[in-house]
Amino acid sequence: MSPLAQYEPREPADTAAQSGSVMATGAEPPVSLSVVIPVYNEAGNLEELIADLTRVLQAMGHSYEILAVDDGSDDGSYEVLMRLRGSVPHLKVVRLRRNFGQTAALAAGFDFAKGEIIVTMDGDLQNDPADIPKLIEALVDEGADVVTGWRWRRQDPFFTRRLPSRIANWIISTVTRVKLHDYGCTLRVYRGELAKRVRLYGELHRFIPALAADLGAKVTERRVRHRARTSGESKYGLSRSVRVMLDLMTVKFLAGYSTRPIQVFGLFGVVSTLIGVLWTAYLGLERLLLHRPLANRPVLLLTVLLIVIGVQFISLGLLGEMLARTYHESQAKPIYSVRDVSG
Repeated sequence: MSPLAQYEPREPADTAAQSGSVMATGAEPPVSLSVVIPVYNEAGNLEELIADLTRVLQAMGHSYEILAVDDGSDDGSYEVLMRLRGSVPHLKVVRLRRNFGQTAALAAGFDFAKGEIIVTMDGDLQNDPADIPKLIEALVDEGADVVTGWRWRRQDPFFTRRLPSRIANWIISTVTRVKLHDYGCTLRVYRGELAKRVRLYGELHRFIPALAADLGAKVTERRVRHRARTSGESKYGLSRSVRVMLDLMTVKFLAGYSTRPIQVFGLFGVVSTLIGVLWTAYLGLERLLLHRPLANRPVLLLTVLLIVIGVQFISLGLLGEMLARTYHESQAKPIYSVRDVSG
């Protein structure tokens, strides 16, 4: 059966019967839904968040787990999570050794999650758990692999948060060709097998839909509610804009040229070399036919520089091809992604 039994809500399973089944078989029951929450200094929000989330997940009637990843919090968030574990049996806590960042926290959550469907959301109470069923419904009904939230009527300052976000979303959508209104929304739903195949590092968490699309995933979005922050402090500001643009360059290169680097480096190299050679030939004809001196003309040095740079770019592309081949052949990494196999 497809994820969440094609999203047909059912009555919650009997806990005692489920426990007896586990003891009899010695294996953990399958989990339909995993909710991954990266947590960094959100002690004041966790109790209400877990309570709201538990109510929504219980009402859905499917087996679930809540996976809170403590990303090196120093405000007592870990202690709050451990206290909540006593009353919330479905809550699991992963504690990182230090603050690695949201990308690393999400990657850890994906690695430990067991659900057929994985939901990600922030721990600051600004994402509404009540929107989760709507996103899952879109995942099933549209046959999507990723459904990302679009924060409608966002409760953030306009000039410092919303305006830069709109500009960034337009740039990212244009460059990656994955058209989304809100790349910064953490509330997303993934098919579990896909989420575990996306390799994350640096600060690429906001680009997960684009990385998934590069694997052949179908990505869509739905409007979700956005609530004002009531406790804690935002971890983002205008300073992240430069990092976002640098990460975008990384995503674009990985999506388009990771298996054929010669096509990007070699293109620049060929163009630079060709301009340099033709320009040098023109200067040579001037010297031979028009007897114009070259020793006092800096343009001659420029043509030589263009040729040298061109050769270096071509060499860099060839080295990149060697590294790409070594990477894929040594680890048996496929250069394709299979959606389904029948028969």
